[in-house]
Amino acid sequence: MRDGARDSRLPPGQIATTKFPVMNAGSVPQINVADWDLHLFGAVKAEMRLRWDDVKSLPQSHYTSDVHCVTTWSRLDNDWEGVRFSDIFGLIEVDPAAKFVMVYGEQGYSANFRVDDLLREGVLLAYRYNQTELSPEHGFPLRLVVPHLYFWKSVKWVRGIEFSSEEKLGFWERFGYHPHGDPWLQERYADSLK
Repeated sequence: MRDGARDSRLPPGQIATTKFPVMNAGSVPQINVADWDLHLFGAVKAEMRLRWDDVKSLPQSHYTSDVHCVTTWSRLDNDWEGVRFSDIFGLIEVDPAAKFVMVYGEQGYSANFRVDDLLREGVLLAYRYNQTELSPEHGFPLRLVVPHLYFWKSVKWVRGIEFSSEEKLGFWERFGYHPHGDPWLQERYADSLK
């Protein structure tokens, strides 16, 4: 039996689970952090590449959030540890006209955002989940976590962040998913824009 407080945390059409299903658009990459970097580019004064040690040396943040998958499952009380997106944003000089971001993962995966969505509280580039290092299946070494949007937006295996003055569509968005993805508004598919 669920308590009322937990039920109110479920967006419309979602079902709570204690499992953490693994869903990928491709295979699980095996990444060596010695060869890994995070590329910050686009509408910025100077591009930047952060190595693994650079990311780990940034201020660490913890945030507990719920996960809402577009396939209707939700997992409550997930503890993430990593670097706030706002701290990454503060490392570079972004053109004021750049209101959009594309986050790239391994194997051609991407998701699009408005800058203001990524600057919200709780948005992390996470490397730990529930007090343990992320597993490769869940995005090791670095996974974006955007708790207020559907979980497909929480890109696994992050490798690049591109700032732009124009909105582009990410991987699933090009295949008909909603360009924003708010679970409370049931922004699952682009046809809900009509």
